[in-house]
Amino acid sequence: MILLEETQVEDAGLPIADLRQHLRLGTGFAEDSLQDPVLGSFLRAAMAAIEGRVGKALLSRRFVLRLSAWRDHHAQPLPVAPVTRIESVTLIDADGATVSVVPAERWRLEEDAYAPVLKARGASLPSVPSHGRAEIRFDSGYGDRFDAIPADLRQAVLLLAAHYYEYRDETALGQGCMPFGVTSLIARYAPIRLGFSA
Repeated sequence: MILLEETQVEDAGLPIADLRQHLRLGTGFAEDSLQDPVLGSFLRAAMAAIEGRVGKALLSRRFVLRLSAWRDHHAQPLPVAPVTRIESVTLIDADGATVSVVPAERWRLEEDAYAPVLKARGASLPSVPSHGRAEIRFDSGYGDRFDAIPADLRQAVLLLAAHYYEYRDETALGQGCMPFGVTSLIARYAPIRLGFSA
């Protein structure tokens, strides 16, 4: 299974003004936008870290999931949420040629806050070609604007980006720690994993 991000968040979609205000950076100077590229890079890093922890795309973009086999012949879980739309399901042979684009009448999206699923409308999903793959193109994210993201996740992004900004020269923080305030804000979005003893 390979998940690829086909489109990226545009620079204009990043909440740079919100982060500048959160950091209480000065305004009204000719150099106000001088740090915007740096702030943008910290926002991208913070969003990526939070998305990795919670399994969700914050701002909307297009993904493609490549599979050599279905996890289940009736349903295929999608690795990121929330999924707003499945664009296409394509079967590709071992040489990389498209065998078929599966008609939308053969599948449907079952929306879920944690684990959206591509489900067969009939008995099963179509067979994946031998040594080939299936590709599912889908859109995921809360919306195109930062204010479409739930408030606690927005705050977590700003806190983590500010943490990266404040400690940008610190080399002793290489243990991958995340500030407690951030982890507490994102805790309710983390996927629930139950062990065999649960």
